[in-house]
Amino acid sequence: MPISRAAVLDWITASAGAIAAERAALDRLDAAVGDGEHGTNLDRGFQAVLGKLPDLADQDIGAILKGVGLTLVATVGGASGPLYGTLFLRMGAATAGKAELALDDWTAALAAGVEGVVARGKAAPGEKTMVDALAPALAALRAAAEGSGLEVALRRSAAAAREGMLATVPLVARKGRASYLGERGAGHQDPGATSAHLLLATAAATLAREEGRAV
Repeated sequence: MPISRAAVLDWITASAGAIAAERAALDRLDAAVGDGEHGTNLDRGFQAVLGKLPDLADQDIGAILKGVGLTLVATVGGASGPLYGTLFLRMGAATAGKAELALDDWTAALAAGVEGVVARGKAAPGEKTMVDALAPALAALRAAAEGSGLEVALRRSAAAAREGMLATVPLVARKGRASYLGERGAGHQDPGATSAHLLLATAAATLAREEGRAV
């Protein structure tokens, strides 16, 4: 069963709620390696996205995701705005004109988004960034596309993102403000990988729907 436009809107709304609920936890993670505002910045951006959704709700999925990306770029401070904005803008470009998405469409959209984040942040897996959650999530989606249904694929993707997030704990950051800490940054979970996992876990909970009803 395809991903409907209603399910995409549910995902964005639920993601905003998840970010708001975890704002303080994300800030605590960021305080150990950065300026302590990752959760606050993302929450501000996603609350702004919620305010834009009524104007986007009757558009195609690509336009909806593009609108989310533009809003995040405009409202999220620090590096997170350009990176998350790029994620959604590239996903929007990959789904332009579509009213629903098959699993292959979602996989291609996430691939485009991850490629955009990698290019924008000049980051690779293993450098203690959001890519450490996004890359394994994408790999799991691609593997699951070989015969798995949408719901199973989304759950495997979220599980892989969680494993990638947890794997950032012992890493030494190579990119961003956290890289200034050197070896002292080891032992802390990366906040960007954590927020990326939140979005993918929320996707697993919301996207396998038809007109807002769980499969």
